[in-house]
Amino acid sequence: MLPFLLTYRNLLLQASLSLSLTLLLTFLKVPVFFLYGLHTYIHPDNLGNGVKAAIRRPDSDSASGLSSKTNAELRKRTKTKDKFEFDESNAQIFRLRLDDAHLQSRIYFNEYRIVFTLSFVAISCILLHIYLNNVSEKSGFWVNGSFVPVLLGFVGVSKLLILLTKASFEKSASRRSEKQLSVIFGVLGALLGNIVCFTISPSILDFNFGQIDGSGRLSIAVLMGCVAGFLFMPAAKSARSFWLGTDQPRSNLAMISCGWYGRAILYANYLVILITTVLWINPLSGMLVNKNIDGGKGGTLTNRIGNSEQLFGNVGFWPSDFGKLRIWCLVLSGFLQVVALRPNLQMYLNESLLSWYQRLHASKVPDLEFSRAKVFLHNHFLCLVVLQFLAPPVMLLIFLGFSQLDGKSFENYQLVCGLLPCSAFVKEVALFLAWWVIFVWAVYTSGTLVLFRRCNLYVS
Repeated sequence: MLPFLLTYRNLLLQASLSLSLTLLLTFLKVPVFFLYGLHTYIHPDNLGNGVKAAIRRPDSDSASGLSSKTNAELRKRTKTKDKFEFDESNAQIFRLRLDDAHLQSRIYFNEYRIVFTLSFVAISCILLHIYLNNVSEKSGFWVNGSFVPVLLGFVGVSKLLILLTKASFEKSASRRSEKQLSVIFGVLGALLGNIVCFTISPSILDFNFGQIDGSGRLSIAVLMGCVAGFLFMPAAKSARSFWLGTDQPRSNLAMISCGWYGRAILYANYLVILITTVLWINPLSGMLVNKNIDGGKGGTLTNRIGNSEQLFGNVGFWPSDFGKLRIWCLVLSGFLQVVALRPNLQMYLNESLLSWYQRLHASKVPDLEFSRAKVFLHNHFLCLVVLQFLAPPVMLLIFLGFSQLDGKSFENYQLVCGLLPCSAFVKEVALFLAWWVIFVWAVYTSGTLVLFRRCNLYVS
């Protein structure tokens, strides 16, 4: 019995970790606690339940400092001669704090809870496998325990792609134009994937697919197209949240303000994504790598050719250190996206509040039907948006974890190795897909923010 335990120690540790984490996350309701404390809004039809409104229509701009009129003054107001008079008693909106009971009534809550638990367990098992692989020389399908993290990782990514597909075509969750753009960008992403796999790499992008045959590259291109199509709507929502969270519309509304901490997280997340994206583009990454391996050779060439021409390729990080820097940037980017999920979700919910506020002041007799519907939809599809915000960092971290596993761990997976060479899959394809997720997210977010800045898009 003891030799068996010693031989399969890593596998038993992986199984124990996955089982204990699953029970712990389920028992403590960590997926619910992760969203606890955020505020959502409802726009009721009547006030028969005696609940007091959290927000009422102000008589002046909240930022102007002017005092609002009392209820007695409002009752003394003379009636206008308009045929339709606006009833201010119905222009109310309620703010609710998210809790367990409220979240469980939302659509896609069970899917969110499963994905959150599965993703956390898979990433934890991958980290444990990397640690055990560094301190042990054991190899083999069962001996090193690679079965558990690889299985959980593939199940987690597959589950996320299925849910993103379902969410992308969910009725009333997004505009028809957004669904059409998702399909178009998916096709364009697949076409770009073929160009990258067969032409661009490794001349422009620092990825080498030389060991992968044509069918394998075509499969990678199709997966790239799926990622590009599914991430369009989440990235557009994230860009709107960034636009509101950093107060780019200059609304100066206290109820919509993100706070200094939330703004710092949003800015840091966006900057790290941009920096990480360009680290694999060869003309830019070449400027940061010192390719002069011989220490004394650089000084001789500098005197012979000239300082301006010799700086490129002879200053910066060593190739090994630069590779570690890129990996840590991907890790930091995934971590910041998880941290920024709460501010992004809160700004997504505050978008409906801003719509209500704008239409409340749009005219003397405002039409609140649009804002009423928007408040309802944002509250109804709350957990669906959480899934869309959670999918990119989870896929990024799982793909990145696969790229750090030993290539021999995949040799016993006949399904994978029958399609792709295992060493190339682990070291190149997984790392490339992790970079592709962050690249697509950066392009969509930056493009949406540019359209907001140019006033081609606006939050309403």
